[in-house]
Amino acid sequence: MIRYCIIASLLILSFVACKQQRNDVSGNETPEDLEAKAMLQGIWIESETEEVSFLAKGDTIFFPDSTSQPSYFRIVSDSFCLGENRYAITKQTEHLFCFQNQAGEEVRLEKSENKEDSLAFLDNQPEILSLNEVLKIDSVVLFGGERYHWYIAVNPTRYKVTKETYNSDGVSVDNVYYDNIIHISLYRGSVCLFSRDIKKQMFADDVPQQFLDQAVLGNIKYDHVDSRGVHFNANLCIPDVASCYLVETLIGFDGQMTKKLLEY
Repeated sequence: MIRYCIIASLLILSFVACKQQRNDVSGNETPEDLEAKAMLQGIWIESETEEVSFLAKGDTIFFPDSTSQPSYFRIVSDSFCLGENRYAITKQTEHLFCFQNQAGEEVRLEKSENKEDSLAFLDNQPEILSLNEVLKIDSVVLFGGERYHWYIAVNPTRYKVTKETYNSDGVSVDNVYYDNIIHISLYRGSVCLFSRDIKKQMFADDVPQQFLDQAVLGNIKYDHVDSRGVHFNANLCIPDVASCYLVETLIGFDGQMTKKLLEY
């Protein structure tokens, strides 16, 4: 009886060991280095300039500028994992933190001992930028003996657009902006031909999705009128970057809207 119990126990242990081995091989995530993470807690400054770089607090990195969003961080296998980005750590002690940035350059930081550096983080709520105030504009155009009255209203929203950029350390940070919804109406006399809210997602067939995700619908402007209808130009731009798409938005006299990419 004892012999059977021993055999059964060995079989159970073997099964558990094999199961654990399969879990390890199947891609269990490498455990976080909690000791290294604990050493990173506090305010860090650039060694040469003594400018404040970031504050590590718990699982979050806070940046001193008012537009960069906080980012979740981990330290795994000698890598500084910030959001979806990973930076190789070259040296870390209680008072020194060195890593390679996006360009492969070494960033050398020292832990701050100056209490005044904490003033940079008194407000940990970063600013979300709105590119436009409420803007309303309208005009009347004549074509074929008819009067056409168009109306545009740019309405800032609370829809957030996240743009990835790099700070002075060459580290990826996220800036957040509010997108716009733009309303267009077109009347022939007192008859409404078209009235609709225009959102940036409506340009997904004209603008690459990767660009559109970081872009803001900045404005729609009147261009001209012809036999096909009233032509407007929509601007979709990545904020603070000289990168925009200009899309013609045509409102036909039949009340139908068509779009065509004009330039990038």
